Amino acid sequence: MTDLEKAVQNLGEHSICLCRGDEIIFDDGKGISPMIKLIASGKDISGFSAADVIVGKAAAMLFVKSGLSAVHGSVMSEAALAFLSKNGIPCTYGELTDKIINRKGDDICPMEKTVAGIDDPEEAYTALRERLAEMRSGKTQ
Repeated sequence: MTDLEKAVQNLGEHSICLCRGDEIIFDDGKGISPMIKLIASGKDISGFSAADVIVGKAAAMLFVKSGLSAVHGSVMSEAALAFLSKNGIPCTYGELTDKIINRKGDDICPMEKTVAGIDDPEEAYTALRERLAEMRSGKTQ
């Protein structure tokens, strides 16, 4: 069984599962928070495969920054698929969608808006961290 197959099989009720060999990492955080937290921790997750509930371009950019080797999204946006493919990361999905919608269901996801005009994963990481901090402080909706 491949690392990606193991990640998909172990996703279960978690929001993200990363696998590399016998090492498995789970997180139940919302949105891109688990990846932001992992990157900020300094843990080397290069070479891991990830299964995630929702993969938009924001998540895809964090996966590329982290050096992941393969990605599965239960739901994946066309922008995420294009970004992962452009960066040589094999990916699969359960459902392909044209865009990721916010939790209220009335607009585009704010993280997707944040990276819409960005192509560099490092720049995206900085912009996403800033956007999350703004949202958590209540300064923006």
